[in-house]
Amino acid sequence: MINLFQPQVGAEELNAIADVFEDRWLGHGPRTKAFEAAFAAHLGVDAEHVVFLNSGTAGLFLALESLDLAQGDEVVLPSLSFVAAANAILTTGATPVFCDVDARTLNPTAEDVERALTDRTRAVVVLHYGGYPGEVARIAELCRERGVTLVEDAACSVASRVDGLAVGTFGDLAMWSFDAMKVLITGDGGMIYAKDAERAARVRRLAYHGLVQPSGFGYAKVSARWWELDVPEPGRRVIGNDMTAAIGAVQLRRLPELVGRRREIVALYDRELADTEGLLLPPPLPEGHESTYYFYWVQMDPRIRDAVAGDLLAADIYTTFRYAPLHKVPAYAHGAPEFGLPGSDWAADRTLCLPLHPGLSDADVLTVVAALRKSVAERTAEVTA
Repeated sequence: MINLFQPQVGAEELNAIADVFEDRWLGHGPRTKAFEAAFAAHLGVDAEHVVFLNSGTAGLFLALESLDLAQGDEVVLPSLSFVAAANAILTTGATPVFCDVDARTLNPTAEDVERALTDRTRAVVVLHYGGYPGEVARIAELCRERGVTLVEDAACSVASRVDGLAVGTFGDLAMWSFDAMKVLITGDGGMIYAKDAERAARVRRLAYHGLVQPSGFGYAKVSARWWELDVPEPGRRVIGNDMTAAIGAVQLRRLPELVGRRREIVALYDRELADTEGLLLPPPLPEGHESTYYFYWVQMDPRIRDAVAGDLLAADIYTTFRYAPLHKVPAYAHGAPEFGLPGSDWAADRTLCLPLHPGLSDADVLTVVAALRKSVAERTAEVTA
């Protein structure tokens, strides 16, 4: 099977885990702190503003929780988002309000976001589709003008930048995912960033039971009774640990190599699929934009999309569509807003994500290309006969 995603780990990551075992401390400790510092340097921010977590989803929930939302508040997000973002909004008591996306980039424009804003909007959660930054700078400016908090769902955008600035640092809060299907992987894990120092400190507390000062092995004695707890508000335990942080530190060092290979694969797809009748490829990146290249998507006649996916699966090539439109998910039955989501609906019917990971050889990519071209031609002939 040519997989959609495949983690790239090896001897260096295994050696890092062995070092953790040798130290006999697997939990939250010095390696976690070192990974946070290295990731903060990668973003160009202070280390106290980032917290390593057990998942990117935990980052979304913490980000929304830190806003103290209530029933009647609204949070805008694109319908083409992972369900965790909408779930995080709903659990605060606020209402998710879906905005549209550009049908070709699958990223919301500033106009899409603005159309969904009301006097009840407290926050915007913007996804960077497939690692492509989209109009994040314009959306951040819009949110500042309207006094709305911007949360960046940068789950797939660990290496994305606009004019040299890291995606995730444009808004007020951001999170990244390091699960086994992402670009930088720790098995399971994530990172959260808060621009405001006070909010960052609160997020760190909420991530670890609400504790003002963690206790345990590896932490300095903080009082004559270091076992006593200072918990100003309840939290939960969603922190990362030294074992996963050790993997993450290696992966972060390898990030240029991993993203570089993804870029090569995208260029090969672009070249080999160019001028394929009936197939649209991802639009080129705007000047100054750098992508993590998490997804490579193609778009085709909606009458053949599902059949093409089935043909590729029969040829041991796994494809998918991400993300299913949330305005059609039963949990969010209030559905599309009155202004409609035509870009989201158009893209959801036509888009297919192809295999993209550094483990693919050029021969693998050419196998995907040949199977895709054949299937599109045959299925198109069937529906137009």
